[in-house]
Amino acid sequence: MARKEAALVWRPIPGLRDAEKERTPARIALFASVSNGGAASPVIEREKKDAREKEAFPSADQLFRHPLAILALVPDGASLFAAGAISGAAAKTVTAPLDRVKLLMQTHGLRVTQGAGKKAFSFIDAMTLIGKEEGLKGYWKGNLPQVIRILPYSAVQLFSYEIYKRLFRNKDGELSVLGRLVAGACAGMTSTLVTYLLDVLRLRLAVEPGSKTMSQMALNMLREEGFASFYAGLGPSLISIAPYIAINFCVFDLFKKSLPEKYQKRPETSLATALISATLATFMCYPLDTVRRQMQMKGSPYNTILDAIPGIVERDGIIGLYRGFVPNALKSLPNSSIKLTTFDIVKSLIASGRKELEKITESNKEKLAN
Repeated sequence: MARKEAALVWRPIPGLRDAEKERTPARIALFASVSNGGAASPVIEREKKDAREKEAFPSADQLFRHPLAILALVPDGASLFAAGAISGAAAKTVTAPLDRVKLLMQTHGLRVTQGAGKKAFSFIDAMTLIGKEEGLKGYWKGNLPQVIRILPYSAVQLFSYEIYKRLFRNKDGELSVLGRLVAGACAGMTSTLVTYLLDVLRLRLAVEPGSKTMSQMALNMLREEGFASFYAGLGPSLISIAPYIAINFCVFDLFKKSLPEKYQKRPETSLATALISATLATFMCYPLDTVRRQMQMKGSPYNTILDAIPGIVERDGIIGLYRGFVPNALKSLPNSSIKLTTFDIVKSLIASGRKELEKITESNKEKLAN
């Protein structure tokens, strides 16, 4: 009788592997449930929750019908940076003529000493001089580096103020008056350090004769005076900006917080509060601004604040520390008001957008549950 041999053959069964894949999550879930005493695994629960959240997220059509909710999708940092940059650039451009007049008046005493003008020099004299010698575009001379500077300056200042406020909160989450002042001072110094070089270039373009571009002015300063000239007057700049921003932001926050809640979110309330805070801060800190401007000038005889203050008072009297205060007030008050009001409005819009997004999401969850 012929002998038969059996052979073992390995053949894949079609569809078996796919079926195994489908059963794997169920097996994992069962194993996790058994290992936890019948309770669902935290990993599985989290995956289910994420799936529900994803399914309940507003659709493109819902977002189109509720555009405010789109703001909630933009990161906080990006929103605050954009708001600060845009509002700062617009405010500076509108008030550029007054800023140019202020700079000429602030530095006039030093230029007279250097033989570059008459002793008496009023607001009207400055306005007339610019129009006569440079025409209409002269009122915006030096505005480009100012706008380039103000974009990061405003963004860094407003954004860092919010960050510093969080850092200086006490254990109860409250922010004291001292904490607000320190947060404002740190925000002012941070933004000044980041953009100081552009501020010096803007001043030189605004007050030195001859139509130079920003790049030409920078190269001339580097060649003739060295790299240190870009940071002349940095000390008084930091000292002047710290109390100014501290007082401005602190008064704005505290004054607005003291009002009834129904008035706090109104734009006109933000505008009025910003005007009050900016007026107080400007009056208290203006002399230090005059000092830093004269220290930034080419050929300035002042090396420190202790040299500059008595030198200015001896030459021009106490009034010399407040030269250009009127155009500065006319420029700074609307400038600061626009910046703070815009910033406040954007924060309110972002908060409203988050509420709108949460409302739509909760509505979608209820529909899915039913």
